Amino acid sequence: MAARRKEMPLWQELPLLLVVAFCLAVLIRTFLVQAFFIPSGSMEETLLVGDRVLVNKVVYDMRDPLRGEVVVFRGPSTWEAETPTEPLDNSFSAKFGRTIGDLVGVSRPGERDFIKRVIGLPGDRVACCDAQGRITVNDIGIDEPYIFENSDPDAPPAPGECRSRQFAEVTISPGNMWVMGDHRLVSQDSRCQGEVPIDNIIGRAFVIVWPSDRFDGLSVPPVWQEFAAQQNAASLPGDTPRSAPSPIGAVLTMPFLLTSAISARSGLTRWNRRRRLPS
Repeated sequence: MAARRKEMPLWQELPLLLVVAFCLAVLIRTFLVQAFFIPSGSMEETLLVGDRVLVNKVVYDMRDPLRGEVVVFRGPSTWEAETPTEPLDNSFSAKFGRTIGDLVGVSRPGERDFIKRVIGLPGDRVACCDAQGRITVNDIGIDEPYIFENSDPDAPPAPGECRSRQFAEVTISPGNMWVMGDHRLVSQDSRCQGEVPIDNIIGRAFVIVWPSDRFDGLSVPPVWQEFAAQQNAASLPGDTPRSAPSPIGAVLTMPFLLTSAISARSGLTRWNRRRRLPS
Protein backbone atom coordinates (compact mmCIF):
# COMPACT_ATOMS: atom_id res chain seq x y z
CA MET A 1 0.00 0.00 0.00
CA ALA A 2 1.32 3.39 -0.92
CA ALA A 3 2.22 5.67 1.94
CA ARG A 4 -0.39 8.23 2.79
CA ARG A 5 0.37 11.79 1.78
CA LYS A 6 1.38 13.88 4.75
CA GLU A 7 -0.84 16.93 5.00
CA MET A 8 0.73 20.28 5.71
CA PRO A 9 -0.69 22.08 8.76
CA LEU A 10 -2.96 25.01 8.02
CA TRP A 11 -0.57 27.51 9.62
CA GLN A 12 2.08 26.45 7.11
CA GLU A 13 -0.17 26.09 4.08
CA LEU A 14 -2.10 29.34 4.48
CA PRO A 15 0.92 31.63 3.89
CA LEU A 16 1.75 29.59 0.78
CA LEU A 17 -1.79 30.02 -0.53
CA LEU A 18 -1.63 33.74 0.14
CA VAL A 19 1.65 34.03 -1.77
CA VAL A 20 0.14 32.11 -4.71
CA ALA A 21 -2.97 34.31 -4.60
CA PHE A 22 -0.82 37.46 -4.54
CA CYS A 23 1.26 36.28 -7.51
CA LEU A 24 -1.91 35.47 -9.46
CA ALA A 25 -3.32 38.91 -8.63
CA VAL A 26 -0.14 40.57 -9.92
CA LEU A 27 -0.24 38.53 -13.14
CA ILE A 28 -3.93 39.25 -13.67
CA ARG A 29 -3.43 42.97 -12.99
CA THR A 30 -0.43 43.17 -15.34
CA PHE A 31 -1.83 41.28 -18.29
CA LEU A 32 -5.59 40.77 -18.02
CA VAL A 33 -7.76 42.83 -15.66
CA GLN A 34 -7.13 45.89 -13.48
CA ALA A 35 -9.30 47.69 -10.97
CA PHE A 36 -9.58 51.41 -11.64
CA PHE A 37 -10.65 54.10 -9.13
CA ILE A 38 -12.84 56.91 -10.54
CA PRO A 39 -11.11 60.14 -9.42
CA SER A 40 -13.32 62.84 -10.95
CA GLY A 41 -16.90 63.64 -11.91
CA SER A 42 -16.31 63.77 -15.67
CA MET A 43 -18.28 60.54 -16.26
CA GLU A 44 -21.24 61.22 -13.96
CA GLU A 45 -23.83 59.84 -13.64
CA THR A 46 -22.58 56.73 -15.41
CA LEU A 47 -19.60 56.61 -13.03
CA LEU A 48 -19.41 58.42 -9.71
CA VAL A 49 -16.35 59.62 -7.83
CA GLY A 50 -15.10 56.70 -5.74
CA ASP A 51 -16.55 53.97 -7.95
CA ARG A 52 -14.24 51.13 -8.88
CA VAL A 53 -14.45 49.53 -12.29
CA LEU A 54 -12.75 46.50 -13.77
CA VAL A 55 -10.77 47.19 -16.93
CA ASN A 56 -10.21 44.50 -19.57
CA LYS A 57 -6.60 45.01 -20.70
CA VAL A 58 -6.51 42.41 -23.48
CA VAL A 59 -9.69 43.03 -25.47
CA TYR A 60 -8.05 45.60 -27.77
CA ASP A 61 -5.22 43.21 -28.54
CA MET A 62 -7.87 41.19 -30.38
CA ARG A 63 -10.05 43.93 -31.86
CA ASP A 64 -10.37 47.69 -32.25
CA PRO A 65 -12.41 49.85 -29.84
CA LEU A 66 -16.09 50.46 -30.53
CA ARG A 67 -17.92 53.78 -30.41
CA GLY A 68 -19.81 54.06 -27.14
CA GLU A 69 -17.37 51.97 -25.10
CA VAL A 70 -15.90 53.42 -21.90
CA VAL A 71 -12.11 53.24 -21.98
CA VAL A 72 -9.22 54.02 -19.64
CA PHE A 73 -6.21 55.57 -21.35
CA ARG A 74 -2.98 57.43 -20.74
CA GLY A 75 -3.47 61.07 -21.60
CA PRO A 76 -1.17 62.53 -24.26
CA SER A 77 1.46 64.97 -23.04
CA THR A 78 -0.76 67.85 -24.19
CA TRP A 79 -3.63 66.78 -21.93
CA GLU A 80 -4.01 68.43 -18.53
CA ALA A 81 -5.04 66.45 -15.46
CA GLU A 82 -8.69 66.79 -14.38
CA THR A 83 -8.00 66.44 -10.67
CA PRO A 84 -5.40 68.33 -8.64
CA THR A 85 -2.37 66.31 -7.65
CA GLU A 86 -2.26 65.69 -3.90
CA PRO A 87 1.12 65.73 -2.10
CA LEU A 88 2.34 62.19 -1.57
CA ASP A 89 3.10 60.79 1.86
CA ASN A 90 6.68 59.54 1.46
CA SER A 91 6.84 57.58 4.70
CA PHE A 92 7.95 53.95 4.42
CA SER A 93 4.50 52.57 5.26
CA ALA A 94 2.83 54.84 2.69
CA LYS A 95 5.33 53.90 -0.04
CA PHE A 96 4.93 50.20 0.80
CA GLY A 97 1.15 50.52 0.66
CA ARG A 98 1.28 52.27 -2.72
CA THR A 99 3.61 49.60 -4.09
CA ILE A 100 1.30 46.78 -3.00
CA GLY A 101 -1.73 48.67 -4.33
CA ASP A 102 -0.04 49.21 -7.68
CA LEU A 103 0.89 45.54 -7.95
CA VAL A 104 -2.63 44.25 -7.34
CA GLY A 105 -4.39 47.13 -9.10
CA VAL A 106 -6.34 48.76 -6.27
CA SER A 107 -4.45 52.03 -5.93
CA ARG A 108 -5.60 55.40 -7.21
CA PRO A 109 -4.84 56.07 -10.87
CA GLY A 110 -1.99 58.30 -11.96
CA GLU A 111 -2.71 61.89 -12.87
CA ARG A 112 -2.14 61.01 -16.55
CA ASP A 113 -4.85 58.31 -16.55
CA PHE A 114 -8.30 59.23 -17.87
CA ILE A 115 -11.62 57.46 -18.36
CA LYS A 116 -13.95 58.60 -21.14
CA ARG A 117 -16.43 57.32 -23.72
CA VAL A 118 -15.31 56.66 -27.29
CA ILE A 119 -17.21 58.91 -29.69
CA GLY A 120 -15.22 58.83 -32.92
CA LEU A 121 -12.81 56.41 -34.58
CA PRO A 122 -10.25 56.91 -37.37
CA GLY A 123 -11.86 58.48 -40.43
CA ASP A 124 -15.00 59.64 -38.59
CA ARG A 125 -16.16 63.24 -38.94
CA VAL A 126 -17.24 64.55 -35.53
CA ALA A 127 -18.87 67.93 -34.89
CA CYS A 128 -21.32 69.78 -32.66
CA CYS A 129 -23.98 70.80 -32.94
CA ASP A 130 -26.95 69.95 -35.20
CA ALA A 131 -30.32 71.73 -35.01
CA GLN A 132 -31.22 69.68 -31.91
CA GLY A 133 -27.97 70.49 -30.09
CA ARG A 134 -26.54 67.00 -30.57
CA ILE A 135 -23.08 65.91 -31.62
CA THR A 136 -22.90 64.46 -35.11
CA VAL A 137 -20.72 61.61 -36.35
CA ASN A 138 -20.48 61.32 -40.11
CA ASP A 139 -23.41 63.79 -40.36
CA ILE A 140 -25.66 61.61 -38.16
CA GLY A 141 -27.03 63.22 -34.99
CA ILE A 142 -26.51 61.09 -31.87
CA ASP A 143 -29.09 61.02 -29.06
CA GLU A 144 -27.02 60.40 -25.93
CA PRO A 145 -29.31 59.46 -23.02
CA TYR A 146 -26.35 59.03 -20.66
CA ILE A 147 -25.33 62.72 -20.76
CA PHE A 148 -25.50 64.47 -17.37
CA GLU A 149 -25.46 68.30 -17.36
CA ASN A 150 -24.57 69.07 -20.94
CA SER A 151 -22.42 72.08 -21.84
CA ASP A 152 -23.92 75.43 -22.77
CA PRO A 153 -25.01 75.29 -26.43
CA ASP A 154 -24.72 79.08 -26.79
CA ALA A 155 -21.29 79.57 -25.25
CA PRO A 156 -18.69 80.32 -27.94
CA PRO A 157 -15.85 77.80 -28.19
CA ALA A 158 -12.58 78.92 -26.59
CA PRO A 159 -9.15 77.34 -27.11
CA GLY A 160 -8.18 75.02 -24.26
CA GLU A 161 -11.63 75.14 -22.61
CA CYS A 162 -14.45 72.60 -22.78
CA ARG A 163 -17.21 74.83 -21.42
CA SER A 164 -18.84 75.20 -24.83
CA ARG A 165 -20.88 72.46 -26.49
CA GLN A 166 -19.87 73.73 -29.91
CA PHE A 167 -16.83 72.59 -31.87
CA ALA A 168 -16.02 72.61 -35.56
CA GLU A 169 -16.05 69.40 -37.56
CA VAL A 170 -12.97 67.26 -36.99
CA THR A 171 -11.91 64.31 -39.13
CA ILE A 172 -10.28 61.79 -36.82
CA SER A 173 -6.72 61.00 -37.86
CA PRO A 174 -5.54 57.43 -38.53
CA GLY A 175 -4.67 55.64 -35.30
CA ASN A 176 -6.57 58.14 -33.13
CA MET A 177 -9.94 58.38 -31.41
CA TRP A 178 -12.27 61.13 -30.17
CA VAL A 179 -13.36 60.75 -26.53
CA MET A 180 -15.80 62.68 -24.33
CA GLY A 181 -17.05 62.46 -20.75
CA ASP A 182 -20.72 61.88 -19.96
CA HIS A 183 -20.74 64.90 -17.64
CA ARG A 184 -20.13 67.34 -20.45
CA LEU A 185 -20.33 70.45 -18.29
CA VAL A 186 -17.14 69.56 -16.37
CA SER A 187 -15.37 67.01 -18.57
CA GLN A 188 -12.01 67.96 -20.05
CA ASP A 189 -11.94 65.86 -23.18
CA SER A 190 -11.26 65.87 -26.92
CA ARG A 191 -13.31 69.03 -27.44
CA CYS A 192 -10.52 71.11 -25.92
CA GLN A 193 -7.63 68.66 -25.50
CA GLY A 194 -7.62 66.96 -28.88
CA GLU A 195 -7.56 63.41 -30.19
CA VAL A 196 -6.07 60.46 -28.31
CA PRO A 197 -3.89 57.73 -29.86
CA ILE A 198 -5.64 54.37 -29.73
CA ASP A 199 -2.31 52.88 -28.62
CA ASN A 200 -2.69 54.90 -25.37
CA ILE A 201 -5.66 52.79 -24.27
CA ILE A 202 -5.04 50.82 -21.09
CA GLY A 203 -8.26 48.85 -21.44
CA ARG A 204 -12.02 48.83 -21.61
CA ALA A 205 -14.06 49.45 -18.45
CA PHE A 206 -16.70 46.73 -18.50
CA VAL A 207 -18.24 46.55 -15.01
CA ILE A 208 -18.68 48.61 -11.84
CA VAL A 209 -17.66 46.40 -8.91
CA TRP A 210 -17.69 48.85 -5.98
CA PRO A 211 -19.63 50.04 -4.08
CA SER A 212 -21.69 46.86 -4.13
CA ASP A 213 -25.02 48.68 -4.49
CA ARG A 214 -23.80 50.12 -7.80
CA PHE A 215 -22.67 46.82 -9.30
CA ASP A 216 -23.52 47.07 -12.99
CA GLY A 217 -22.16 46.35 -16.45
CA LEU A 218 -20.88 49.04 -18.79
CA SER A 219 -22.24 47.89 -22.12
CA VAL A 220 -22.35 49.85 -25.37
CA PRO A 221 -25.54 52.00 -25.33
CA PRO A 222 -28.20 50.98 -27.91
CA VAL A 223 -27.84 54.31 -29.75
CA TRP A 224 -24.26 53.40 -30.66
CA GLN A 225 -25.23 49.87 -31.65
CA GLU A 226 -27.83 51.34 -34.02
CA PHE A 227 -25.27 53.81 -35.35
CA ALA A 228 -22.78 51.00 -36.01
CA ALA A 229 -25.47 49.10 -37.95
CA GLN A 230 -26.07 52.17 -40.12
CA GLN A 231 -22.35 52.57 -40.73
CA ASN A 232 -22.03 48.93 -41.75
CA ALA A 233 -24.97 49.22 -44.13
CA ALA A 234 -23.55 52.38 -45.72
CA SER A 235 -19.91 51.13 -45.68
CA LEU A 236 -18.70 54.43 -44.24
CA PRO A 237 -15.21 54.94 -42.73
CA GLY A 238 -14.66 53.47 -39.29
CA ASP A 239 -17.22 50.69 -39.51
CA THR A 240 -17.65 48.29 -36.64
CA PRO A 241 -14.55 46.17 -35.95
CA ARG A 242 -14.48 42.41 -35.75
CA SER A 243 -15.58 40.80 -32.52
CA ALA A 244 -13.52 38.40 -30.48
CA PRO A 245 -14.11 36.06 -27.55
CA SER A 246 -13.20 37.43 -24.16
CA PRO A 247 -11.22 35.53 -21.51
CA ILE A 248 -12.75 37.53 -18.67
CA GLY A 249 -15.12 34.79 -17.52
CA ALA A 250 -12.26 32.42 -16.82
CA VAL A 251 -10.21 35.15 -15.17
CA LEU A 252 -12.96 36.15 -12.77
CA THR A 253 -13.38 32.57 -11.53
CA MET A 254 -9.80 32.42 -10.22
CA PRO A 255 -10.48 34.27 -6.93
CA PHE A 256 -13.39 31.91 -6.20
CA LEU A 257 -11.20 28.87 -6.79
CA LEU A 258 -8.60 30.28 -4.39
CA THR A 259 -11.28 31.02 -1.82
CA SER A 260 -12.55 27.47 -2.08
CA ALA A 261 -9.05 26.09 -1.55
CA ILE A 262 -8.49 28.21 1.57
CA SER A 263 -11.91 27.28 2.94
CA ALA A 264 -11.19 23.59 2.45
CA ARG A 265 -7.91 23.77 4.35
CA SER A 266 -9.45 25.79 7.18
CA GLY A 267 -11.98 23.05 7.95
CA LEU A 268 -15.04 24.66 6.33
CA THR A 269 -15.09 21.79 3.85
CA ARG A 270 -14.31 18.65 5.80
CA TRP A 271 -14.65 16.09 3.05
CA ASN A 272 -11.38 17.12 1.45
CA ARG A 273 -9.44 16.04 4.56
CA ARG A 274 -10.61 12.46 4.05
CA ARG A 275 -9.28 12.18 0.50
CA ARG A 276 -6.23 9.95 0.10
CA LEU A 277 -4.09 8.81 -2.79
CA PRO A 278 -5.26 5.46 -4.19
CA SER A 279 -3.43 2.42 -2.85
